[in-house]
This record gives sequence, C-alpha cells and structure tokens, in this order.
Amino acid sequence: MSTSALTEAVPLSLCAREPHVPADRLVAEMVPPPRFDGVRFDTYIPDPNQPSQAEAVRVLADFAAGLGGEPAAGGRRRWFARKPAAPSGPRGVYLDGGYGVGKTHLLASLWHATPAEPALKAFGTFVELTNLVGALGFQQTVRTLSGHRLLCIDEFELDDPGDTVLVSTLLGKLVEAGVALAATSNTLPGKLGEGRFAAADFLREIQGLSAHFRPQRIDGEDYRHRGLPEAPAPYADEQVTRAAHATPGASLDRFPDLLDHLARVHPSRYGALTEDVAAVCLTGVTAVPDQSTALRLVVLADRLYDREIPVVASGLPFDRLFGEEMLNGGYRKKYFRAISRLTALARDAKGLVAQ
Repeated sequence: MSTSALTEAVPLSLCAREPHVPADRLVAEMVPPPRFDGVRFDTYIPDPNQPSQAEAVRVLADFAAGLGGEPAAGGRRRWFARKPAAPSGPRGVYLDGGYGVGKTHLLASLWHATPAEPALKAFGTFVELTNLVGALGFQQTVRTLSGHRLLCIDEFELDDPGDTVLVSTLLGKLVEAGVALAATSNTLPGKLGEGRFAAADFLREIQGLSAHFRPQRIDGEDYRHRGLPEAPAPYADEQVTRAAHATPGASLDRFPDLLDHLARVHPSRYGALTEDVAAVCLTGVTAVPDQSTALRLVVLADRLYDREIPVVASGLPFDRLFGEEMLNGGYRKKYFRAISRLTALARDAKGLVAQ
C-alpha cells in the first residue's frame, strides 16, 4: 500500500469523542437496533419441531393487536385517566428461552407490529433502561415513559440488589400508568437474580416483577451448549493500522486507552460514541483488568453489534478477554454474550485486512 493511500483516510479516534446526548434524544433512540429494522412476525421462521415458536408468534401478534386504540389529546390514551378496578391479568409478556431461538427478532417484531407512533413505543436492552434512569433520574424516567403505549426490554437480567429494587419500582409505576411491557430473557421472571446475590432477601421485589408478566416459553437449541465461540486469530499491529487508514470512517485506538476512555463516558452515550463509525480498529487487546471495566466493555460490544460495526484487532483473541473467575461469576451471561458478539464482528472485518 502506498504512502498516498495511507493518507487518504485518516482514522477517527473513539478516545477523542466525548458525546453529550440530550435527554430527548436518549429516549427517541430507544428503538430496535438497525439489524432488526426489517424483521416482522412473518420473517420469523418457526422450527416445525418446536411448536412453542409458532405459539409465541401467535401470542405476540394478538398482544400487539390488543395495544391499539386512539390516543387522547396531548398524546395520551383516553384510558390513562382511569385506573381499572381489577386488572384482568399481567400487562406484559415475557419471552423465556435459550440463546439463538429468535427472542430479540420476536420482540422487535412486536414493536413494529404495535399500532402506535414510534414516539409512543420504546425498545432497549435492560442495561440501556437502567442507564436511562442513571442519565435522566428516576422521576424524569417515569414521567417520560409513562406516556408510552409499549416498553420492550431485551435481555432482561438482574445482577445486583440495586437493579432489582430500581426496576421493580420503575415497572410498577409504568404499569400503573397503563404502559404495556414485553421482555426477553433466558431466566424465568421468578428466578431473576439467582446465583448473583441473595435473591431470597429481595423476594418481594422479584415476585413483584414476575407479577407484571405472562411467561411465554420459546424452545429450541440453546447456543450456550456449544461453549465459547472460537475467535479469529488477532492481526499484527501493522495490519490493524493499515486497515484503519484504508477504511473511510474507521476508528483506530489502543485497547487500553479505549477502556480508560469508557470510564469517562456514560454508558447511555456509547451508541453516540460509535455514530457514523465504519469499523473499529484496536491495537494491543489485553485481558480486561476488573469487573467494572468488563461491564462497560459489554455495553460497548452490544452497541457495536447492534450497529453491525466490524472490529479489527491485534493482541489477545476475544475469547480470552475475560478471566476464568469472571466467566464463572454472576455476570457470566453478559461476558459470554460480549465474546460471541465481538467474535462475530471480528469475522465480519476479515475483508478489511490486507493479507
């Protein structure tokens, strides 16, 4: 590659970005990620050997149809003004199943099928929801989301007591306001928190969460049984640097520097951090040093995966990012997901690297 070619595309630096995202934009961006823009119920192909998959489509389609109705003046539904004396059942549906059975596909399809303006529907991961509360404050989050017809929460999981109390209280307020809920997880709502903290001490909150949802099991092959995905071999620093210069819109950062920078940016802004980035190029990937850093990296991996941004890296392969203690601890599901997603993005980047 010639010197002139190298100067044609000057890489960006994620470490140089300090996005400030207005509160209204944080809420407006709570929509299905780009990779799920085009999914619908009729694009989900149920496994004929797993009847629960077709049943889930039917249940969710009926659920979406039941969320119609004319909004009242000011954007709220007329029935917001009155509280039902005795709710007929849970105001939410909870998709429970293993990795790879299409839960997010179905949740995004529900969002698309619900007959309401996008501004009256919200879609985000559990982490994005808790980050939204961190950015807006609890009361403002309640006021903002109470005007919605539907809140979809992907990858619902409780990892600590603080989240248990926070989410239990938040969802209770939203249900009182008439907001319908839908969530996905690979843990039944009554079992959330088990293995992570003393769940028995927070049984009331967990049972309160469970009462908001009707569980809908989706059977199928659970990708967890396949173990960790084998990550592609990392490249040399020089190859990563050349790929960054040769790819318009690519970023180039040292991995340790990026980890340090993530600590200075609120996780709710990681999507804005990667805005208009064509590829992420990282040199010197090392094992993540501590759990706080690891959890921030998980959020970044989710945002990169949502936006289908390929990753080119040197150093350690991605399946060695997290130590054995982390992979056996309470956040193991998050770390396995991050490894799987970064590995997929590394495979997507193969064509960017000159061999």
